[in-house]
Amino acid sequence: MRNFLLGGVCTFALMGSVALFAAPSKVGTLQSSETYRQLNLFGEIYERVRNDYYKDTKDEDLMEAAINGMLASLDPYSVYLPPRNFQEARVQTRGEFGGLGIEVTQENGLIKVVSPIDDTPAKKAGILTGDLITHLDGEPVMGKSLQESIEKMRGAPNTSIVLTIRRGTQGTAKTFDVKLTRAVIRTQVVRSHRQDEFAYIRITSFNEHTTQDMTAAIEKLKAEMGPQLKGYIIDLRDNPGGLLDQAISVADAFLNQGEIVSTRSLRTNADEGQRYNAKRGDIADGKPIAVLINGGTASASEIVSGALQDHHRAIIVGSQSFGKGLVQTMIPLGEFGGMKITTAGYFTPSGRSIDKVGITPDIEAWNERDHQIAAALKARRELTASRETDENETPQQQQEKQEVAPPGHVAQPGEQGPDLVLKAAEEVLRAPPKSSKK
Repeated sequence: MRNFLLGGVCTFALMGSVALFAAPSKVGTLQSSETYRQLNLFGEIYERVRNDYYKDTKDEDLMEAAINGMLASLDPYSVYLPPRNFQEARVQTRGEFGGLGIEVTQENGLIKVVSPIDDTPAKKAGILTGDLITHLDGEPVMGKSLQESIEKMRGAPNTSIVLTIRRGTQGTAKTFDVKLTRAVIRTQVVRSHRQDEFAYIRITSFNEHTTQDMTAAIEKLKAEMGPQLKGYIIDLRDNPGGLLDQAISVADAFLNQGEIVSTRSLRTNADEGQRYNAKRGDIADGKPIAVLINGGTASASEIVSGALQDHHRAIIVGSQSFGKGLVQTMIPLGEFGGMKITTAGYFTPSGRSIDKVGITPDIEAWNERDHQIAAALKARRELTASRETDENETPQQQQEKQEVAPPGHVAQPGEQGPDLVLKAAEEVLRAPPKSSKK
């Protein structure tokens, strides 16, 4: 029923139907009258563009642009997905997709990197969480919808694209070009190994196989380590999120009872939302857990972190997470593809909303790369509404852009020197701090 109603609204907007309100009240009549007036305005502008614009236009392109504009005005995450892109989005949740391997959002007209995915062209090229993408193959992203930019970054494997990256805070930001070669992204979402007396589990995203793969990794380490296994380290750093149901089931795997997450609509006429509770059974057998987070930890991975933190089931180690506390729903639109729209905010068991705030770790620990990510996120959050473009860059800034070299290989935790966050987690698990709560 819900899908049908959404489709009806879209049809009404495009065709100008007057049968949307069956029995309007006086207030409803006033509201619908204003809606009709605005639709008449839209129709007049649409006809003016078709007839008077100096270039030929296609009706389907104009309509798609109008739909994208409406959704983009809501938030950076709501987008229209034409048929090809809708299918690609569905494939992505199954764990395989084509492109660069980068999770992005839109902020002040530019593309912001949420997180690059492990073992992908973006990760290997040194793209960092918090980087801003200003141009794609020399074309500015300013003025384009998020979906248009995503479509341009996608493409056939072995084809190339040049991303213009702005990195750093205002006044000291550096801009440079990075050439990436697209690839088929086959995401191995769970990696694991023995870390001294602990089982180390890294989860890079939440797709349809995440819980299954995590469970298999844990059972394998249990069998290998036996009684020597003293605890678990769950690494969610640079995890951009994914499927809500998988985040819930991953958290549920370590909890015996209680709420995992609740979702609530902020509409005044909305219902109470949904609450998701844990079922009995702890795959870790009550052993201590440390969860690693940083500025690239977002969305579904924040649900897991928040649930385990609120239930005092795990100690959160690292730096402040990204802060994406909104739930998107994929809605099929038949032959027209589909749409992804924000339908609710999510809240941790204690009632915390983490949107634009993030999860605060119990134990702060940093690698140098985490400082870079945190600085970039802080700068983005403090960015004013003024939108910078290349046209208003000073000659000095343009000269800096020419002089800045592309980044070399960016060291991942443990590649160059010790992983200080991981070491902090090990220390915490060996001597867990006593809770002050009674």
